[in-house]
Amino acid sequence: MLMITSFSNPRIAQAFVDYMQTQGVILTIQHHQQSDIWLADDAQAEKVRAELARFMENPADPRYLAASWQSGQTSSGLHYRRFPLRAALQERGGPLTLVIFAACVLVFLLMNIVGDQKVLIWLSWPSDAAAQFDVWRYFTHAVMHFSLVHIIFNLFWWWYLGGAVEKRLGSGKLLVITLISALLRGFLQFKLSGPWFGGLSGVVYALIGYVWLRGERDPERPVYLPRGLAIFTVVILVAEWFGVSAMNSATGAHTAGLLIGLAMALVDTVNARKRT
Repeated sequence: MLMITSFSNPRIAQAFVDYMQTQGVILTIQHHQQSDIWLADDAQAEKVRAELARFMENPADPRYLAASWQSGQTSSGLHYRRFPLRAALQERGGPLTLVIFAACVLVFLLMNIVGDQKVLIWLSWPSDAAAQFDVWRYFTHAVMHFSLVHIIFNLFWWWYLGGAVEKRLGSGKLLVITLISALLRGFLQFKLSGPWFGGLSGVVYALIGYVWLRGERDPERPVYLPRGLAIFTVVILVAEWFGVSAMNSATGAHTAGLLIGLAMALVDTVNARKRT
C-alpha cells in the first residue's frame, strides 16, 4: 500500500476518498493524529496525485459534495458530536441564570398540569390586603408564563442577556436588575390591569435596555447588544403601542422594563467613568 497524503480535517479527507471512489479508485483512511490516505493499487498513484492537486485547489467544489452524497457511507468512521444543549446553557449562564431558567420551566409545567388558576393563586401579585405580606408574590409573577411562545421568547432572551450580565458583571448585578425590574414592572402592571398577570418579559426588556446602553457608554464594553437588535426592540414596542403586535397586553410594562434597564445602565456607566 502507498500513503498518498494526510489531512488534519477528517471530513475533508473523507470528501476526497468519496470523490475518488466515483472515479473508480478505492482509497482508505486511517485516523490517527491526522487522517492518512492510503492507496492499495500503486498503478493508480499518478491518477490519484493529479486528482489530489485539483482537489486541493478547491475542496469546497460542489462536485466533491455531490460525490459524498453519491458514495458516502455511514460506516466511514467519522463521528459528530451531538449539540451539547446542557453545556451551552452552562457555558453562557451562571447559577442565577440557570435557576431562574429552571424555575420558569417547572412553573410552566405545573401550570399545564394543575391549571393556570391554581398557580396564579399561589404566585400572583397580591390581590388583596390579606396577601400583601406574602413577599414572594412581588417577584414570583415573573416566572409564570401562559403559552409556549411566551416562555420560549422570554427564556431565550433571559439566557442570552442575563447570562452575559452574570458572567461578565456578576450574579449580584443580575440579581439587582431582576429584582428591581420585576418589582417595578409588577407594580405598574397591577395598576394597569390588576393582579392576574405573569411573565419574565419586564425583566427581559430591562436587560435589553441595560445591556445596550451599557455597551454604548462603557468604554470597556463588558456587555454589548448590537444596535440592530436594540432598534428591533423599539420597533416591537411601537408595534405594541399601535396594537399591531400580538403582545400588546403588557405594552406599558414592557416599556417600563426598558426604561428601568436604561436608567440602571446610565447610573452604572456614570459611576464607572467616575472611578476611571
